[in-house]
Amino acid sequence: MTIATRFASALDQETAQGPTEAEFLPVRLARAAARTLAVDGAGLSVVDAAGRRIPLGASNPDASCAERLQFTVGAGPCTAAQETRQPVFAVLADLRRRWTTYADLLTAQTPFRAAVALPLREDLAGAGALDLYFTDETAVLDLDVFAAVAVGEMVTAALTEAAVWSDWPAERGPDWLHGPEAVRRAAVLRAAGRASLALETDAATALVLLRGAAYAAGRSVEEVAEDLETGRLDLDDVVPPGRA
Repeated sequence: MTIATRFASALDQETAQGPTEAEFLPVRLARAAARTLAVDGAGLSVVDAAGRRIPLGASNPDASCAERLQFTVGAGPCTAAQETRQPVFAVLADLRRRWTTYADLLTAQTPFRAAVALPLREDLAGAGALDLYFTDETAVLDLDVFAAVAVGEMVTAALTEAAVWSDWPAERGPDWLHGPEAVRRAAVLRAAGRASLALETDAATALVLLRGAAYAAGRSVEEVAEDLETGRLDLDDVVPPGRA
């Protein structure tokens, strides 16, 4: 059975199991990728033209957590793959050497001990990446890299085809850009924008401050942003006066 046939079969199974809404297409693709490549987790993300990192979908909650942790600390294998447009292979020693904080959080909050990040072909949404996660770092050696690259190409093709054959406002983008994880990330960007006005700084600096506050509290930056939006936290609770 060819890689394309295996991936198509896995995607059909995931589609049959649902959810089937257009915004969940990246979730189905991530699950199909994990099934096809026999990895413990997979995630899809994209960096848009404005430089914003948007999570599209993940195969399981641990893979979603791994992406949020990477965004919270602002560095990691997927970020490196998207910036350099080169594959990144990282077992636990590599993670600890290159991204110590991320490695500490990853091992504490997920079962993953290695990651492979593959840049995807750029499309209308921006520079994408496919993250593959492993609970056993030695399993990285068994990964069929050719198959992984091929799956990445098929993921990009599926997202592009879905965008081409649907109607969507140019300012909003395709429906698959607005899944649950992307909606949570949008709340972070809104929080950073409001914080930048309140603190009289730029949005990038405000995001760094939110990330620092989230890390200090042992939380993801999404959780902090949600609390700011709902009023459970005030900005002064997150970034004390004078810290900015």
